[in-house]
Amino acid sequence: MNIRRRTFIRSTGISLALPGLNIFADDREGAIGTLQPPRRMICICTPLGLHPDNFFPTQSGKDYALSPYLDILKDYRDEFTVISGLAHAGMGSSFAHQASASFLTGAPGAGRPGFRNTISLDQFAADHIGSQTRFPSLALSGEGSGGLSWTRTGALIAADNSPSRVFARLFLEGDTKDVQEQIRRLEDGRSILDDVRDQAKSLTSDLGREDREKLEEYLTSVRDLEQRMVKDESWARKPKPRVNAEPPKDIPNAADLIGRTRLLFDLSHLAIQTDSTRLITIMLAGSSFAPPIEGVSLGHHDLSHHGKDPSKLEQLKIVELETMKTVRDLLVKLKQSKEDGNSLLDRTTVFLGSNLGDGSSHSTKNLPVLVAGGGFQHGQHLAFDANNPPPLCNLYVNMLQRLGIEADKFGTSTGTLTGLELRQG
Repeated sequence: MNIRRRTFIRSTGISLALPGLNIFADDREGAIGTLQPPRRMICICTPLGLHPDNFFPTQSGKDYALSPYLDILKDYRDEFTVISGLAHAGMGSSFAHQASASFLTGAPGAGRPGFRNTISLDQFAADHIGSQTRFPSLALSGEGSGGLSWTRTGALIAADNSPSRVFARLFLEGDTKDVQEQIRRLEDGRSILDDVRDQAKSLTSDLGREDREKLEEYLTSVRDLEQRMVKDESWARKPKPRVNAEPPKDIPNAADLIGRTRLLFDLSHLAIQTDSTRLITIMLAGSSFAPPIEGVSLGHHDLSHHGKDPSKLEQLKIVELETMKTVRDLLVKLKQSKEDGNSLLDRTTVFLGSNLGDGSSHSTKNLPVLVAGGGFQHGQHLAFDANNPPPLCNLYVNMLQRLGIEADKFGTSTGTLTGLELRQG
């Protein structure tokens, strides 16, 4: 029985290491793809927050005066909604930076001992619509491999911080030998999974009810992964899309957070434009080194912890204005790109936010939230009571439903977010 037990543990280890195993949607040509236009989502996190005095308008409703940061987006005022007062349930200031782990999951207690994360918004969506594109999702980062995407078992999906590498994966074809080798690896992977499944099944007669249920869940995961690998093999046989763009060159300077952000946003636009994926997460950089921006001599992290120092606030404003310019340029690219007579912005929900409401005080209340595109009714400031906020996860339910996913709950949600309605017509 010891050998069998070791086999079972090894099999379980494999299953726990596999992301996104439970649900896979219809084929790309299936019912969802033919009944409604493709819907997409880009989620962006500024891990050091956005200074609230410069981000939030002072008035609510449609006739609000633009704040300094939103003024950058003035030409697209009717294409976005700014939302104040939101927070994730169960978050505190003691582990504010670690709260980035829960930015797209809403799982309470990030950073505390024993914390275990849950599935992120993008991966929940990928379980439903990810099989409709070559890549179920893309996880990107401005620095390091830490990102925003988490599997159903609470494991972090490493984000890619190399635009050149992602570009090659999306658009550059290998030679025939490379393609055949990829197909062979997929076939070998399926044969390994067949072996693991057969080994696991041999244990059934020796297990109690609870263990049999766990084993059945594991076998279901193996079957789902096999289906995913079959789809991957079919994509491997199809040529990649051609784009009229030069491969990006990675920026080695970690301090150049604006340059790195532009590369990631440009890459995201290409991925959406070619329908290579419909789900993208982007963790922006927050370097401790001074960025190469005129008028800035301190690192972004230091500036975000300004302690109300006027000189730091002035430099922080310069950095964050430049960040908002990159967001504007992304919206411009999506707005100008057409698909079946509609703009990509109309079909793509762009969500900008942070795990921090105020970087200086480490507050996780009143998180900065901007939602653009996606076919929602925009041009408004939705203001909620920061002392009694609806969960940010309520907004996530709106976003999932806009993707065509029949979801009425996600994370700590209590429903949908009031006031964010779909545009008519």
